Amino acid sequence: MEELFQILGMKPKNLAIYETAFSHTSYVNEHHLKADYERLEFLGDAVLDLVVSDYLYNHRQLEEGDMTKVRASYVCENALYRYASDLHFSNYIKVGHGEEEHGGRFKKVILADIFEAFIGAMYIDLGYTTTRRILLKIIVPYIEDPSIVFFSDYKSALQEYVQTEQRSLVYTLVKEEGPAHDRTFTMEVKIDNVIYGIGKANSKKEAEQEAAKDALEKLAI
Repeated sequence: MEELFQILGMKPKNLAIYETAFSHTSYVNEHHLKADYERLEFLGDAVLDLVVSDYLYNHRQLEEGDMTKVRASYVCENALYRYASDLHFSNYIKVGHGEEEHGGRFKKVILADIFEAFIGAMYIDLGYTTTRRILLKIIVPYIEDPSIVFFSDYKSALQEYVQTEQRSLVYTLVKEEGPAHDRTFTMEVKIDNVIYGIGKANSKKEAEQEAAKDALEKLAI
């Protein structure tokens, strides 16, 4: 991980916490370790939202709703996967033998989750100011490059359509399958109690987006 630290210009104090951040559940279970990345991911998710929100507030003259949409583009799974991939996180991720055989170190959902865990580890180890500096170093070049588009907020587009038409909108989890460390979620979206879209992904949020995308395509919006 030394190369990663050098690239980011950071001087970690507690290397063990970064080892935890890069340890997937499958690896921890296989080696009977105490902790995987998931608690750090929870913390990192909140820190990431704050850093990107703060940046947009201070550097973009946008209304609240527009800031929400722009922020979603740079904290979504696709964006986190890109950050982690460009920083070669797959070189450092530890997964169990079975997950390794299925390309686990290169899976979008795992790379995205561990990027957030890495943020959580930085926050605990180095504090908010340093974490913010490093995160902005990673993310701002993507924000400033108009050719990079990570995300279309299909849920917001569908919500706006439904509000205009004064119709009801409900997302429902219809299936959850796979092992705990590699779940697949199937969501459906109903408009006025009629199923318009179905989406499948490795997180509920992404599955909802896929369901909304499916609905928008059927509605030809």
